[in-house]
Amino acid sequence: DSTLPAVAEELLREIKKAFQETSHVPDELLLGLKFIFGPCAVPALDLVDQRSVTRVRSPSGRTLYQVLGSSGKLYTCYSSCHFCTCPAFGFSVLQKSESLLCKHILAVYLSQAMGACQELSVSEEQLTNILLAEEEDEG
Repeated sequence: DSTLPAVAEELLREIKKAFQETSHVPDELLLGLKFIFGPCAVPALDLVDQRSVTRVRSPSGRTLYQVLGSSGKLYTCYSSCHFCTCPAFGFSVLQKSESLLCKHILAVYLSQAMGACQELSVSEEQLTNILLAEEEDEG
């Protein structure tokens, strides 16, 4: 059910394990991150450091992530289906297939691994409004 290559999944698991044990990510795992995810690795780590990732949950258990991008724009990410609303995702991941993901989704995965997500509980109606606002932005 994973959307990432096994090597990327394993790297994220190792980062989580290392972070739980030592509260930091060893250099060799950072190098692996840069090797697998390319130029979005460092900006994603910056987003995690800035605590830019928020997990938004509704009472029914539906979850999405909002990432405050470096430009100050809020992007909605869905880790379950590996999707982000940013232009880079549409271009370099979907159209060009140059990248596995954008920095926002990588920041979501890294903040999950490092326990660095902000938490926001919203009503079902608020969650629906977030989703509808994204559609209006794109249309």
